[in-house]
Amino acid sequence: MLPLDYDAIKEAVTATGKVLLLHEDTLTGGIGGEIAAWIAEHCFDHLDAPVMRCASLDTPIPFNLELEKNFMAYSRLDECVEKLMNY
Repeated sequence: MLPLDYDAIKEAVTATGKVLLLHEDTLTGGIGGEIAAWIAEHCFDHLDAPVMRCASLDTPIPFNLELEKNFMAYSRLDECVEKLMNY
């Protein structure tokens, strides 16, 4: 059994019609892609916008603190939320 509450995910999608998946892993190969695929397969009729993902950059993790701040997903979160809300 997977540690995902699919009923809760479907309930949230149905209630809002929009989904933004935020995770610290890189965009490619991260868990957000798997959850987005599940939502697209099982909740498509409830979506008012495409499923959007906000994740860390598809680059090696930098050691410099300032570069790391740019690497992390939260540096793009406001932009992603704005894009989804305006869809």
